[in-house]
Amino acid sequence: MHIVTLGLNHQTAPVEVRERLAFKGEELPSALRRLQDEADLSETLIISTCNRVELCGISQDLDKCREKMIAFLAQYHQIPTDSFADKLYFHTDSDAIRHGFRVASSLDSMVVGEPQILGQLKDAFFIASESCSTGLVLNRFMHRSFFIAKEVRTKTRIASCAVSVSFAAVELAKKIFGDLKGMKVMLIGAGEMCELAARHFVNQGIEQVLVTNRTLNRAQELAEELSGIALPFEKFREHLDQVDIILSSTGPPDYLIAPPELSQALKKRRNRPIFLIDIAVPRDIDPKVNELDNIYLYDVDDLQETVTENLDQRQQEAQRAETMVDLEVDKFEHWIASLAITPTIKELREQVRKISEQELNKTLTGLPDLETKDRRRLEAMVNAIGNKFLHHPINYLKSQDDNGENVPTATIRKIFHLTESE
Repeated sequence: MHIVTLGLNHQTAPVEVRERLAFKGEELPSALRRLQDEADLSETLIISTCNRVELCGISQDLDKCREKMIAFLAQYHQIPTDSFADKLYFHTDSDAIRHGFRVASSLDSMVVGEPQILGQLKDAFFIASESCSTGLVLNRFMHRSFFIAKEVRTKTRIASCAVSVSFAAVELAKKIFGDLKGMKVMLIGAGEMCELAARHFVNQGIEQVLVTNRTLNRAQELAEELSGIALPFEKFREHLDQVDIILSSTGPPDYLIAPPELSQALKKRRNRPIFLIDIAVPRDIDPKVNELDNIYLYDVDDLQETVTENLDQRQQEAQRAETMVDLEVDKFEHWIASLAITPTIKELREQVRKISEQELNKTLTGLPDLETKDRRRLEAMVNAIGNKFLHHPINYLKSQDDNGENVPTATIRKIFHLTESE
């Protein structure tokens, strides 16, 4: 029995290849059945996200497994094999286990530490289990993947640092204001970067979002999505004193905000601080505003410096996470190895039970006047002898040699004349 994983991701294949091999959610139940049949796998799981497509399974024949899984992908998506085969990776046994644990722990993600992959894995596993395509091994494999992902997230700081410009803006605001609850934010521009940052701010519990944009309709759309208020672009300066945080991203030919406007806003605010994030190129805000007291201005380079520092910190935390993954791989491999000895242990126990029962019955037949309590004592003694007799052989089966390998079962099977294992 072998755990196998065949797939491609953002590191091995461009998006135009990944999208051709992607599976839609509603396709997965039928795709899982086809994969099981066509690749001769006893258990199957398909993971399909924007950054990866992976086929996981349990195989008895490694020699042909890879080719069958590649053929399935080509036939299912109706694309030639040579258009993607060189982009694939194929992991087996311990390498497949390690890869799965690293994926769940976001160590294999485009952004190390991102949380989305764990939810995607859980969704894929739910579909597979509902489709009855997983069994003992993949069920345990996925549950251990979820476990190690949680351990990595709670015992390291791999996800605690901002690694996007939009989230870095929120982190800097928290350093200045502490708790962001009750804060008011103004968005100047309604592009993707502003929207992402605004959503991060909303998640931190800010009180209100004001949105302005050269196109009022777009400002109204985004304001509605954020439960905020849209402002006409030509009037946003009239509201500068009402907000604690200003996030700007329009890239105009001239500065939109200059020192006099902010100086006037500060007076109305009785010098309560204003935090400004200028992620526009060219810049929206005159850098001279930094000369004002209680004004904190950061541009895109400042944010990128924070992101770079945090990425370095995540990489350090990732090394700790890799060690945790390695330990979990060893545990899972030991569990896999134990599956091979379980039948032998069951047969061994059954053999001793039958012999003990036969000999006990012979003895009891010759003692018809034995009282019930004495019969029970005799039965308990026979069972205890059997268990103690099995103690060392079973421990031997469960033990490992000096190289960390599980000992072979053949010796025990020969000694006790057990049936030949498959």
